Amino acid sequence: MKHLSALLLVGTTFITHMAAAQSTPPAATGATRPAGTAPAITLAPAAKGTGRISGTVLDATTKQPVEFATITVLPPVGEQPLDGTVADEKGRFVLKGLAAGSYRLSISFIGYGSQVQAISLAEGKMSLDLGTVNLTSQVKQLNEVTVTGERPVVESKPDRLVYNAAQDNTNKGGTAADVLRKAPMVSVDPDGNLQLRGSGNVRVLINGKPSSVMAGDIAEALKQLPADQIKNVEVITSPSAKYDAEGSAGIINIVLKENNLQGVNGNVGLAVGTRNSNGNLSLNARKGKFGFSSSANGWMHYSPGVQEVDREDRGVVSADGITTTGRLMQRNEGRSNGGGGNARIGLEYEPATNHTFSLSLNGNMFQHRNNADIYNTYTLDAGEPDNSNPLFGNYTRDYNQEFKIRSYDLTGTYTRTFGPGSRREWSVLAQHNRNNNNRFYDVDQFPLDYTGSTPTFQEYSPNVASNQENTLQTDYVHPIGEKQTVEFGGKLIQRRVESDFRVSRTDLNTGEFAEVPSLTNQYTYDQDVMAGYATYATSLGKKYNVRLGARVERTDLEGDFASQDRPFSLTFTNLLPNVALTRNLKQQGSTIRLSYSRRIQRPSIFYLNPYRNETDPRNISEGNPELDAEFTDNYEVNWNTFVKGSVINISAYSRQTNNAIERIYRTDNQGRVVSTFGNVARNQTYGTNLFGSVKPLPKWDISGNISLFYVFLKSQALNTSNSGFVYSANINSGYKFEKGFSLQFFGMLNSPRIQLQGKNSPWQMYSIGLRKEMLKGKADLTLNADNPFSRYIKLDNDFDNGRSRSTNTTYVYNRGVRAAFSYRFGKLENKPKRPARSIRNDDQKQGESGGNGQQ
Repeated sequence: MKHLSALLLVGTTFITHMAAAQSTPPAATGATRPAGTAPAITLAPAAKGTGRISGTVLDATTKQPVEFATITVLPPVGEQPLDGTVADEKGRFVLKGLAAGSYRLSISFIGYGSQVQAISLAEGKMSLDLGTVNLTSQVKQLNEVTVTGERPVVESKPDRLVYNAAQDNTNKGGTAADVLRKAPMVSVDPDGNLQLRGSGNVRVLINGKPSSVMAGDIAEALKQLPADQIKNVEVITSPSAKYDAEGSAGIINIVLKENNLQGVNGNVGLAVGTRNSNGNLSLNARKGKFGFSSSANGWMHYSPGVQEVDREDRGVVSADGITTTGRLMQRNEGRSNGGGGNARIGLEYEPATNHTFSLSLNGNMFQHRNNADIYNTYTLDAGEPDNSNPLFGNYTRDYNQEFKIRSYDLTGTYTRTFGPGSRREWSVLAQHNRNNNNRFYDVDQFPLDYTGSTPTFQEYSPNVASNQENTLQTDYVHPIGEKQTVEFGGKLIQRRVESDFRVSRTDLNTGEFAEVPSLTNQYTYDQDVMAGYATYATSLGKKYNVRLGARVERTDLEGDFASQDRPFSLTFTNLLPNVALTRNLKQQGSTIRLSYSRRIQRPSIFYLNPYRNETDPRNISEGNPELDAEFTDNYEVNWNTFVKGSVINISAYSRQTNNAIERIYRTDNQGRVVSTFGNVARNQTYGTNLFGSVKPLPKWDISGNISLFYVFLKSQALNTSNSGFVYSANINSGYKFEKGFSLQFFGMLNSPRIQLQGKNSPWQMYSIGLRKEMLKGKADLTLNADNPFSRYIKLDNDFDNGRSRSTNTTYVYNRGVRAAFSYRFGKLENKPKRPARSIRNDDQKQGESGGNGQQ
């Protein structure tokens, strides 16, 4: 409760500050600006009429829209504004209700030179279209490095929240998990479990595309992407119909750093820390119609590990047939370490204006080793040890696990646009990716208090799994006048999953190894998805915007085991609607949005892999190859506003899944707990989320997020239910000092998480980062500390399935310090940004952390 009290105190202070800012009456028709933009305009009374002025504001160099540019109507003499507005995200603006007469029109935006035009409106000619208005960027050149204005750490956009990771010093030298922890509405616990607004059903994309590295255990995948390569993170809770209808909680898009600058340039970085280290290099070249980009990085991580299991099993049958109660006490101590690298190469060619071809190849490799000493005792109710089976009783074990991941993505795109400022666009995309996952473990078992070196039992198991995916996609956007837009497209996805798993053990009598038939098999799984979508968007007057969309998806599934006659197939077609209504409020830049969407969640290999992991004979895990897709109905209302440099975003939502995939625990008569997955529950969630950012001083920014939701889980199949309130909060603050110094702080806290058969314990994390710019802005040195005053984070996972009541405790040693150095080189010269489209295969339910041998 003390954490909740502190949370409410911080939240109350934060909201009060922003509410006080909002209480100031706005200008009559002036524009309230997003954070980092110009102040609001105070208008003088002006005569009204039927005059209309429109146009589109573009960057003079890049020909890209200047979002939220300020447009001000001035009298022929004097500087008192008569009217004004702001451009939309496409740079477009419209001024209405002007009287006939002569005016001056001022168009400006921070970081650009202002442009003032003399205009006149006369009877019979009361409509004036200025066409394209070009603003020239005012850029300060420091030797060979171009420095432009910085974005705020978090931005609020009409359909998403954007966390600009490159602006946060505490990310230097970290991983993608460190970055996602700081994104609004996102939670990543110390074990790597990823959730969005309390749900793990979230799709993670990289540059708007699926990645083979994300096809399996998401916790391990986040370790493979250095934070230094991430530009920003987009959190989308109500995606339109053009996105695959996957990810019931929403979509997280990780955008990597890139540039569209002429010449040769790049970056080299090195970070060394007590928990992880990495090095990275990027090199880019662009000349005329051709562009080349590349990056490579390598990393290592290392940490001790301690786990404890205390469990009571009811209804255990002893060797003499008596039903009794068993008690398990297990203590594991070990160390894990791993590392790997990835590389990206991209080519672009623009044969003519409005035509762009691109080709990219991404490769990843990752290797991890975990060594542990396991101490295990199991006693029956009377206190005597369980000697009914030497494998399940009292022993010590030396456990070694290794896994290697190799993956790649090959993507080609063609994009056709239709002139500056045009919203019309057509794109074709194709992608092939593959993920190979090799896991291996071996076990040496000894009796308690054994002093010899020869194990009494041994076991080893290799598991080779692969996931191959081919995608073809096309999208077309067609504007109808100024207010209407039609989008439609189609997609084909072919997936093939294979898993070859084997277990060999020594015979307790002969000591010879033999393969265990019941734990050995080959599994193949094919999934084909055909999809088409259409979206219609229009404005209804000045205040309302409507988006209507629907997606039709047909799914064909086939699965088979090589050594068993258990083939299965399934075909289903689904219509998935998507509706959004947005109202523009009186306060300029303020909106309220209502939305509904129906989404599908198909299980990935993480959930399907039938590999049975018995490295711990008392705690067994396996996938379920017969899982069905789950369907979720989402309802959301969102209010967003900008107030004098502050941002407020409040949302309330409801989410219901009737056949939710949940982790379940079952206990057999020998006191062994098997963990797997099943479509066994109805999941209902009702919640609210508050995000805000403010600048108390010009050099000080603060942003924070508070989430509160109620979850209700019920399973008729298991005759159980669970419910409760869950909250989380984070705060991110930065201050810029003189002489290139800046300081960043991040902190977060989370309440216990509700599961169908139990709950997880609360946890907190915090970090501090100090950065110093060097070499005239071409380099920086950063010192970061993670949880400096906490040796470890203790995570408890409690469950009660009716027969077993257990507490699994993990001590995560993540206190660490690291130093990172980054150097930028090359001559930079602005170049228009090329249009980009992306493949979004966000239609699979991805894995959580703690794979326990699955893959």
